[in-house]
Parts: sequence; structure tokens; C-alpha cells
Amino acid sequence: MALWVWAALLGALAQTGRNATQAGLTSALGTVGATQVRFLFGLPFAVFFLLMQTTWTGSAIPIPGLSTLGWTALGAWAQIAGTALMLLLMRDQGFGVATAWIKTEPVLVALLGIALLGDHLTSGTLAAIALATGGVLVLSIKPGPIRTLFQFRPAALGLLAGAGYGLAAIGFRGGITALPEGGFLTRALTTLTLALAIQSATLLIWLAIFDKGALKGSFRVWRTSLAAGFLGAFASACWFTGFSLTTAANVRTLALVEVPLAQIVARLHFRQKTTPRQYLGMAIIVAGVAALLWQQA
Repeated sequence: MALWVWAALLGALAQTGRNATQAGLTSALGTVGATQVRFLFGLPFAVFFLLMQTTWTGSAIPIPGLSTLGWTALGAWAQIAGTALMLLLMRDQGFGVATAWIKTEPVLVALLGIALLGDHLTSGTLAAIALATGGVLVLSIKPGPIRTLFQFRPAALGLLAGAGYGLAAIGFRGGITALPEGGFLTRALTTLTLALAIQSATLLIWLAIFDKGALKGSFRVWRTSLAAGFLGAFASACWFTGFSLTTAANVRTLALVEVPLAQIVARLHFRQKTTPRQYLGMAIIVAGVAALLWQQA
């Protein structure tokens, strides 16, 4: 099995844990306060990963140029927006439903990758992406009259969050591929560290001006914040490794395995029920992911 597949699967597992940990911080710190935890507390871990990699291999840290800075900043700010919208949705709709809506992102990632990065995707790959995304929609739709199938607020929040994450994936892959030198893992970890530094600085300035209480609060619950930061940094390291090896659309489609994982967490940890319709949606997602892997093979 290709290395990017393992990286994406590990990233999905770690991100499910990160989302569950971070969701519990929203009520205590507010949306922006909980958003900054994954970045500020993840940055030291990203620096550690990068230093371990370069020390182990003896390679130099590549110096980012303007192109890498531009793409990475785009991805960093889009991810902040996506995370904040995700946490708002989790507060309103619950962990499992929020994760499902956000995972409509692969279709947008595929289109943006073709338009902005010149990615090449076969018709079979596009069909697998559509199938997996269709599973997300089946899982998200509520039974009832047509006018009530989609509730406007969760749909809008989820689609906007997915768009933020989709644009972030494109920005990060663009930043990685724009680096002039270094192996795939060194370039991935360098871009990750740069992204977290941009995100941490942005949110520290925002909170210092508008919400000092949330900033102080994140240090009061430092154990939970540190756990969310580590899981976020580890998940992102896995995603960035995948981005350095294949298209962002492939990585983000395989990441849809996070949806069944989120439903398991929602049932076991948050005591939220899983319906037969949701099981059907998860089965379609798994079929789409399997089709993607078959296309890649």
C-alpha cells in the first residue's frame, strides 16, 4: 500500500481524536479561543518533528520563497476559518453531524486542484470522489418533507467549513511543491511549521486585542489544550506528508474514513445514537474510498 495512504489513514485517526478533544473546549474558551488551541499548542510539536527529521537525515531545512509563503499563508488562514466554523457547527448540531457536513470538501478540493495547481484526475478518480461525498450527504440528510431535508444554518456552516478546509489543502500542497529542495518529508514538515507559525501569530494578535480571557483560559486547561495541540500537529504532519506525495483530492477523499470514526466517537463518548440511514451513508463512504484506492492501484 502506498505511503500516502498510510499517512492519510493515520491523519484521519489522529484528527478524530483532536476534534473530540477540541470540541470540549468550545464552551469554556469560546469559538476563537478553542480554535487557537490546535495551532498555538501544536506549533512546538511541529518544530520538534522537523528538528527530529532533519537531525536524523542530516538534511538542511529548506528556505521558503515568496511562492511557498503565499500558498502557505492562504492555506493557514483558510484553515483558521474552517476550524472556527466547524466548532460553531459542533456546538449547534453535535460531533457526528458536524464532521459529516464538513466532509463535503473533497469535490471542491478536486476542482480547485485542477484549476489552481494543474492536478490531473482520471474520470474513475472523480467518480470515486463523488461516490464518497454522496455517502456524506446520505449520512447528513434528515428524514421528513423536502423543505426540511436540509436545515439552512448547519448546511451553510458545514459547507463553508468544508470550503475553508478545501482551500487550506490546496494552499498547503502548493506551499510544499513550491519549496525548492529537500525530501518529501522535510518539505512537508517545513511547510507545516511555517503554517502553524502563521496561524499562531494571527490568533495570538486577535485574542490579545479582542479576547484576553480565552487566551488565558487555554493555559488554565493546559492539559486538554496540549493534547489537542499534539493530536492536531500529528494529524497535520500526516496530511502534509500525503500532500507531498499525491494530489490533495486523493488525500482528502481517503480522509473521509474520519466520518465513520467520528460516528463511533459520537456514539461511545458523546452518547449520540447512530441511525440505519447513517450506517448506510457510512457504507457508501467506505465504498467510495475503496473505489479511490482501486483507481490508484
